[in-house]
Amino acid sequence: MPNLNKVMLMGNLTRDPEIKYTPKGTAIAAFGLAVNRNYTLENGEKREEVTFVDCEAYARLAEIIGEYCKKGRPLFVEGRLKLDSWDDKASGQKRSKMKVVVETMQLLGSRDGGGGGGHDSTVEYADAQAAPSAPAQRRAPAQAPRPPVDPDLDAAPDDIPF
Repeated sequence: MPNLNKVMLMGNLTRDPEIKYTPKGTAIAAFGLAVNRNYTLENGEKREEVTFVDCEAYARLAEIIGEYCKKGRPLFVEGRLKLDSWDDKASGQKRSKMKVVVETMQLLGSRDGGGGGGHDSTVEYADAQAAPSAPAQRRAPAQAPRPPVDPDLDAAPDDIPF
């Protein structure tokens, strides 16, 4: 039987991302998202329901989240569900927690972190387990190279006859 583990969420960060590094130098970003759901009851009363979701990202994606994301910033993430299980040292009981492992994210809103319009950027990290050589310095995200400009192909939408 085929399996699918895919999550897409859009919400606001509930806290500044917490960045840690593994002994091998892989960055791990832990953060929370608040996702709102607005609905109307049968009697016309409007309600809002908020779901708080714990997320984590690895490697370069974690470093980018740590650099550009702050509490309150709108963010779109895609990833997979992961269940962490452990024994509670205080009570001895089995504990578990569901979280989202972020594989792709898109910054929403303006560069200063507010909502609204403007700047969107997408960051993908195909192999979340690959470790960078060192936690090293933070770099700005690489921009995709632009294709060469061709005046025949770069026509304004009003100039297209169909």
